Amino acid sequence: MPAEEPDTTPPATSGRHLAVQQSDEFAGLRKALRGFVFPMTVAFFLWYALYVILSAYARGFMSVKLIGNINVALVFGLLQFVSTFLIAWLYSRYADRKLDPVADRIRAEFESEGGTR
Repeated sequence: MPAEEPDTTPPATSGRHLAVQQSDEFAGLRKALRGFVFPMTVAFFLWYALYVILSAYARGFMSVKLIGNINVALVFGLLQFVSTFLIAWLYSRYADRKLDPVADRIRAEFESEGGTR
């Protein structure tokens, strides 16, 4: 018995998906996302690179003891975690205020036109 071939016909809504993707509102949503993600990524990468470079080439500075056995390198390392959580928190707030309302509006409009699966 021959195996059934998978259905390769595109869904009926593919044209509508493309229309949504090409809409000004969707383009604005993507621009808003990039406006947050790219600068934060660059900032975090530079901050991390600073930590690595100082650890490699400024050992004297990084080994300065601040309190007891806590030195500058340990504080910088812990601040990497703090900055990660701070960026995640800032993104959550940004998405709640700027991204989610637009995405919800686009989704509601699409679904109201019968674009659900």
